[in-house]
Amino acid sequence: MTNFQPTGALAEARVARAAVFSGVGRPLELRSIPVADPQEGEILVRVVGCTLCGSDVHTYTGKRSTPLPTILGHEILGRIVAFGPAAARRDARGTSLHEGDRVTWALVASCGACFYCRRGLPQKCLCAVKYGHEPLHEDARLRGGLADYCLLAPGTAVVRLEDALSDEAACPANCGTATMVAATEAAGDMHGGCVVVLGAGLLGLTACALARSRGAADVILCDVQSPRLARGAAFGATRVAAPGELGAAAAGATQGHGVDVVIDSAGTPEAFESGLALLRLGGAFILVGAVFPTRPVELHVERVVRRNLRLCGIHNYAPEHLVKAVAFLEQSKHPWHSLVADWLPLSECTRTFQRAQDPAVLRIGVRP
Repeated sequence: MTNFQPTGALAEARVARAAVFSGVGRPLELRSIPVADPQEGEILVRVVGCTLCGSDVHTYTGKRSTPLPTILGHEILGRIVAFGPAAARRDARGTSLHEGDRVTWALVASCGACFYCRRGLPQKCLCAVKYGHEPLHEDARLRGGLADYCLLAPGTAVVRLEDALSDEAACPANCGTATMVAATEAAGDMHGGCVVVLGAGLLGLTACALARSRGAADVILCDVQSPRLARGAAFGATRVAAPGELGAAAAGATQGHGVDVVIDSAGTPEAFESGLALLRLGGAFILVGAVFPTRPVELHVERVVRRNLRLCGIHNYAPEHLVKAVAFLEQSKHPWHSLVADWLPLSECTRTFQRAQDPAVLRIGVRP
């Protein structure tokens, strides 16, 4: 755990190092950037650690685009350094916030008043600030995790963390864990049911654990990588299967009727096409992993209608899902610490991204 020393008016913390991403094929550039004092509803935090999400790697390798230049990294933990004059002094659970508190925060800051915020989709706010995805402007407000500091925008849901929750468990809470809380809620009642999880990365393992916590009797985890499947039982999977074995596993678990829910964290067209065929009448398919462009898939709409199927896409989450994610992790006995392979210094960010492309590495972290 990073030691925290209050800085008062930031007299000793005016400059931050930040690993700036300027384009595919270019090494991350470690820059010195002035630290802006928090204004109005902003909160300044000193970064404790940031784990690299699959979407960070997709941006780094060119699978998805983002405004440039930018500071990547959104699975961030920090300790509060200073509050803006109008910043909230209670977190999303109603707990008092103080300088020095270790916190996580929602991936997206929202206004609470726009078209989408009023319709329960604050993650699609028309005025959104999305951490790890914002362009680095001349005002140099730090909005990504690969830096010494991060400046939280007004409208950011913050959650104070208990000391007992490890950095390894807490870092992905505001991305993979909270997203999977939203996904499993969207799937509906799982009690006594059979759930298939496609993809055994951090998202998929989290889906297994959440599905079991919601009462699923059978959770079948599928992946092309055997080493990833080997982790499944520790996170609640009752069966594991390679893609060629999945149909038989699902049929055996349901007497041939089909599974109640498929959660796709793999995001490939092949995963969608194979998973859809596994559903029982009235089953639900929850799409989570398709966050980069792929080929189109073939979908027979008549079959969806006649089989009473439900298809639902989940991208990010609302603040209440982050609150539930942290509460889940605080009670969970699963070995979340084992999912972060290593922590490397901020000065070695380029090497960190290289290591993150290894399929055996589910998460790797950066510490300033």
